[in-house]
Amino acid sequence: MREKLLRVGTIYIPVTNVEFSSQWYINKLGAELSYKDEDKAILNMANQSIFLVRSKESQSANFIDFHGEKRFSLTFEVNGLDALEELHKDFVDNEIRVGDIENRGHSGRNFVFYDLDGNKFDVWSELSPIFKEKYLISK
Repeated sequence: MREKLLRVGTIYIPVTNVEFSSQWYINKLGAELSYKDEDKAILNMANQSIFLVRSKESQSANFIDFHGEKRFSLTFEVNGLDALEELHKDFVDNEIRVGDIENRGHSGRNFVFYDLDGNKFDVWSELSPIFKEKYLISK
């Protein structure tokens, strides 16, 4: 196999109301809208294209792990602990449902947050070294 997967281009997130959810992602997370109709919204956020897709209420991007715990399927990265703490505070101030900042026994710290439909996401304080190098981020 000579070709390799280079990046994740698009993430699909189920939502019950495209209008409300797209406004939430724009206003709360700083996403930029590039397209919207009654069935989907295409947002640009965190160097990704994110599709909010109208789904039934029982749908979620979450899954249940072997131990019965609800898990996220997506982790966002920020550049360091200070950035993580600042983002956590901003999310709390913006009334986003968030968990506590956690030490999970590996480098960095994390916290989880939820969108309007209960989709659970993770934020990690360790920015990928390849991303840092590519975008000339120092620290």
